[in-house]
Amino acid sequence: MGNVFAEITLKNGADLILARNGHITEQDVRSRTMTAMVDTGAMTLVIGEDLCQELGLAVIGTHVAYLAGGTEVFCKVTEPIQICWKDRTSTTSAWVLPGDEEVLLGVIPLEEMDLIVNPVSGELTGAHGDRMMGYIK
Repeated sequence: MGNVFAEITLKNGADLILARNGHITEQDVRSRTMTAMVDTGAMTLVIGEDLCQELGLAVIGTHVAYLAGGTEVFCKVTEPIQICWKDRTSTTSAWVLPGDEEVLLGVIPLEEMDLIVNPVSGELTGAHGDRMMGYIK
């Protein structure tokens, strides 16, 4: 099938709260739209250090991660960041790799936005069509 890419917008979660409470304007929310690789082998959102700094994300911890080749790395973990794809959103922490790494959209935000990779078209699509659904047990 090959690689799957999707256009997403990332927004600083703390800025969104400040804007909602009237402390900054919506235009002051730090955000960036880019093409991300949809990576069903990645657990969560992975960004580079440069993007982390551009969005003004605070680092709240670290995690050990294993890269595709098996290399163990320590990743910084950010405060919440909002991921927007079309009319769907997910709020999560990002794992940060050094430098200007490619943005990877992993399975946790995909699940939260009810998205799948369509194996026929090779595109990101709603798991339940245009209707976002979730399960609560």
